Amino acid sequence: MTLPPIWVRRLLIAPAVVLLAVTLLTTLPIWLLLALAVSPLVPGRLRVPRLVFLLIVYVVWDAAALIVLVVLWLASGCGRWIRSASFQRAHYVVTGWFLRTLFWFARWSLHLAIDVVGTDPDTAQPGRPEIVVSRHAGPGDSFTLIHALVNWFAREPRIVLKAALQWDPAVDVLLNRLPNRFISPGRTATRTLEDQIGELATGLDDNDAFVIFPEGGNFTPRRKVKAIARLRASGLDEMAVKAENLRNLLPPKPGGLLAAIDAAPDAGVIFVAHTGLDRMVTIGDLWRELPMDKRLVMRFWSVPPEEVPADEQERIDWLYAWWARIDAWIEENKPAPRPLWIDRGAG
Repeated sequence: MTLPPIWVRRLLIAPAVVLLAVTLLTTLPIWLLLALAVSPLVPGRLRVPRLVFLLIVYVVWDAAALIVLVVLWLASGCGRWIRSASFQRAHYVVTGWFLRTLFWFARWSLHLAIDVVGTDPDTAQPGRPEIVVSRHAGPGDSFTLIHALVNWFAREPRIVLKAALQWDPAVDVLLNRLPNRFISPGRTATRTLEDQIGELATGLDDNDAFVIFPEGGNFTPRRKVKAIARLRASGLDEMAVKAENLRNLLPPKPGGLLAAIDAAPDAGVIFVAHTGLDRMVTIGDLWRELPMDKRLVMRFWSVPPEEVPADEQERIDWLYAWWARIDAWIEENKPAPRPLWIDRGAG
């Protein structure tokens, strides 16, 4: 679906979300009663009320963020100083507040637990920028990674992410005010994607974290087959063979990471693996997985800049070797399948 122009998103979609949130809050008892009435007809304990509550929370959360962002815009002289260091910092603080709130509700309503095992960004040299390289596994895992960087490790992330995420008004406004880059896969522009990534990664300071997802999308068997076919069509048979051995990941696209490393040679590189919310991509996925009781497990590996290969081909081989390692870790740590309809007792 084509993303609407910015004036439609700001003047129509964003106010509509605020209006919807007010309507949902003022009629909240009605929605919850309806959800409880329908619940006995649907397998799964409190399946409908959980989903209704989560959707209402997200709409209200989005609307509250938009209101705060309007206040910041007014305080910045109607946007005149919005790019200043103080207001950029204020936006990162707001990001931390709202992500903490969102994950508090997720833990309370969905029994979501987040465990970090192994190393983390704080094991890197203090005061050094980092390039964070993560698998792509849907918005839940992406939100969790940014939550971890902002609230646990006091980092200010710069993110390369899909343009379609701008359909969410709060994400649209907030992330466009910060040094991030929205991209549209498959579309060309006057500058290459690598040029845009290199520009974004330039000038990282000591608490910045440049975040990139080299797969470019969520894993599906069909996408994996198509990606391998593209590698073979490009004459990259060796990379195609390595990609065929991946069980949980798409083959990484090295161009963006190489551009980031060239633009920030003093940055360390942190590889991130996570599993637990892999199937939580759409509202349909959320519906199928409820009642949730999920455990998201994350693993960080920190690589100092002096250990990053200097040669381009060596860097590509190094990236694929890390991808194989991450794939093996996911295979060992992914949750065991469980029956879809299961009563987990009270709560």
